[in-house]
Amino acid sequence: MGVLFILIYLGIVLAVIEINTLLFTYTGLDKHIARFQVISMLTGTGFTTGESELIIDHPIRRRVGAFLILFGAFSLAVIISAISNLLSDEFYTTKISIVAVVLIIIIFILRMPYIRKFLSEKLEHELEEHYDFRDLPIREALLTDESDHILDYFIDKSSGFIGKELRNIIEEDEDILVLYIQRGDLKIRKKRLVTKVQEGDHVILYGDEEAIEGKFGPKEDRQK
Repeated sequence: MGVLFILIYLGIVLAVIEINTLLFTYTGLDKHIARFQVISMLTGTGFTTGESELIIDHPIRRRVGAFLILFGAFSLAVIISAISNLLSDEFYTTKISIVAVVLIIIIFILRMPYIRKFLSEKLEHELEEHYDFRDLPIREALLTDESDHILDYFIDKSSGFIGKELRNIIEEDEDILVLYIQRGDLKIRKKRLVTKVQEGDHVILYGDEEAIEGKFGPKEDRQK
């Protein structure tokens, strides 16, 4: 019975992973990223990537993440206890089986198109109603359309923009906005368009991806 209990509980853990992956995707996170981050938090591995900021910077995802961290710590204790009591008859296999079945039902419910649409709209409304715009990560606040793009353009010695002002580089009718110029510790905002760019500057751009790539070149070319 002890082995069966452990197998059922591992099934519960897998169900929790799937449920929380679905919840993350309903907040706009890509599924493969969501699953990886769920497993990372659940196992307490502390695996950090740039993608983890998508969880930390999002208020609703932080709540889900907190549950996963706590559930992961609890699960580890349960499994260790179960293994140490494999010879005991005090395993509540029937009750734990009911929990596993309930979680599987929840997964099927969350996969229903109507529920998926409802939760996606609900979570988005929750952000709009209860969180300040400044609390949102860049992706949620600015990249609201597939064509939206943010670029940190580095001015190196091979750049053809050295010594030029950005107002003479970007046309008024182009869908490109200069947010600021980062020059060492100095952040130039007010005079960003009339400042001559220098080697080593970082120009932070926001706008249409095609327009930005057409003016500053695609990512592959910038890395050469």
